[in-house]
Amino acid sequence: MDALSARPKGTALTERQRIAWLRLIRSDNVGPATFRDLINHFGSAEAALSMLPELSARGGATRSIRIATEAEAHRELEAAQRFGARFVGIGEPDYPQALRQIDGAPPLLAVKGDLSVVSRPAVGIVGSRNASISGAKFAAMIARDCGRAGYAIVSGLARGIDTAAHRASLDTGTIAAMAGGLNQPYPPENVGLLEEIWNGNGLAVSEMPFGWEPRARDFPRRNRLIAGISLGVAVVEAAVRSGSLITARMAGEFGRLVFAVPGSPLDPRCHGTNGLLKDGVMIVTSPEDVVEALAPLSQPDLFSMPSAEEPKREGGRMSLPPDETDRSLVIDALGPTPVEIDDIIRHTGLSASAVYLVLLELDMAGRLHRHAGGLVSVSMTD
Repeated sequence: MDALSARPKGTALTERQRIAWLRLIRSDNVGPATFRDLINHFGSAEAALSMLPELSARGGATRSIRIATEAEAHRELEAAQRFGARFVGIGEPDYPQALRQIDGAPPLLAVKGDLSVVSRPAVGIVGSRNASISGAKFAAMIARDCGRAGYAIVSGLARGIDTAAHRASLDTGTIAAMAGGLNQPYPPENVGLLEEIWNGNGLAVSEMPFGWEPRARDFPRRNRLIAGISLGVAVVEAAVRSGSLITARMAGEFGRLVFAVPGSPLDPRCHGTNGLLKDGVMIVTSPEDVVEALAPLSQPDLFSMPSAEEPKREGGRMSLPPDETDRSLVIDALGPTPVEIDDIIRHTGLSASAVYLVLLELDMAGRLHRHAGGLVSVSMTD
């Protein structure tokens, strides 16, 4: 197992920075991608926080933006500490290395359990909630054999395939990605399993606030964590419309390997996995298929450090705001159709910093929409 483990790298946040990061990501209109751009442009979360009202106003907001207070951030940190959890920043050693590289990686993760698990390469295993006996058994086989080969197993704590994968990897290391806050596990019948995970050789992770009850739209974000943490994702039984296929799609977008276990054409639980195989993903008929395919990707230092780190020097990289002419050029170049930011820069002839700053203004005003692959569009107004 040690041969596959990468030595954690990164720089720890100060407590002051951690408070500022938590405030920034909990403020209105600040998602992971926006957070990264704010840090990269202004140099620190504190500097970005001070600019949010001005950015929002310049972007055309019709109401004041809500900025999370220091008291709110302190309360959430204290709630995490009482719960036995902590927050890990994207540039810190205990942040999952593969997750750092995806578009929109969470700036902060709430974590509870054995943090050494994140130093291992990981394999995601997902599938049907109403799994068959054979499906659950095969998922457990993949989890056990991959665990013995040095991989952490990542899944979503759901019934069926997820539960089988977690249970089979309790001894070797498992990571439960959660759709709600760490103190709001779902489904309720897996609370005992979750406690086994974080009290043993496992870890629970969430990007959601403490106390956040998971909603339907939160589960794709959870699926993104599974795909992002993993080098590859194995799908065992999945219907045509299922969260497992969302995880598989995201894994493909992130450049991860995607595996599928073939099943009976007569079983609706296998229609999704069989469809993946038609689309050309890797077939799995034994756990060795997964281990062998991932071996070339499992060397230490596969992933470089992320860009969303605060500089050690004082001050940020703030530049003068664009004038109205430049701002109009960017806004006129945008529309409801998603486009690449590089195309906006070429089309307008403006500097990258000027374009990114206008996009941040629109973002803070709630007018910008971010899409997969770093594409952006804008809400059209009358």
